[in-house]
Amino acid sequence: MTLIQAGAALSTGLFGAVGPLGTAWLRLCAGAAIFLALRRPRLRGRTRGELMGALGLGVTSGLMSMAFLSALARIPLGTTVAIEFLGPLTVAVAGTRRLRRLAWPLLALGGVLALTEPWTGAVDPLGIAFAAASAVGWGSYILLTSRVGDRFEGLEGLSVTIPVAAATATLVAAPDTVARVTPLIVAAAFGLALLMPVIPYSLELLALRRLTTSAFGTLMALEPAIAMAMGAVVLAQVPAPLEVAGVALVVVAGIGATRGGSRPGPREPVAIPLID
Repeated sequence: MTLIQAGAALSTGLFGAVGPLGTAWLRLCAGAAIFLALRRPRLRGRTRGELMGALGLGVTSGLMSMAFLSALARIPLGTTVAIEFLGPLTVAVAGTRRLRRLAWPLLALGGVLALTEPWTGAVDPLGIAFAAASAVGWGSYILLTSRVGDRFEGLEGLSVTIPVAAATATLVAAPDTVARVTPLIVAAAFGLALLMPVIPYSLELLALRRLTTSAFGTLMALEPAIAMAMGAVVLAQVPAPLEVAGVALVVVAGIGATRGGSRPGPREPVAIPLID
């Protein structure tokens, strides 16, 4: 989560040159190149369900990345992630079977409301809409990643899904971005790709092999706090006292969710080989 939010904050540096959509596209293309260099996927012998799952995750990842950076171009990083967190929060609520565990996502929801302050009407509506779209993508991403991670070994799933995400972004962003790309921007995109998606997606794949989707989704309540801290340090977006209170609520919810969040052991070895 720390790497994701550092990458998000630093990605704003490319907005002036290629815009948020162009930044998402270049970052995903660089990530795809890295994953393919580390692990070439084996597609022969895969079932249609496995391939469709990887394809769906790739498309979802591409759309989510573009929506997130589009929101970040309009509203603060902490607010963007707080709204986006409603996606995993919904997954956490839908997946739980114990009524008492509903207290944690409800507490986190209170923190999200304190962070976003929807009653003020001061936040960019389009920015909120982009963040909400990213929330839908994030919730879907959690469910799909759990499925793909159980069926593809190591980095193999990511070496399929991230190129699909890059292709999805290409259809949307490439026509308006290609002419503005320079070697320096390409180098920056590769650096940002390490922060997001290469390292974080690999770590999340391992996490989802060990946690229930409910526990993982509620643990993501920590992300608005990390985003707010990164926004303050990197982007000088200093939080108000009410926003700090909201962070405290989501942190407590995240700690509470760690209990009872284990999954049975994975069906395949979980070690990630960096190079075949």
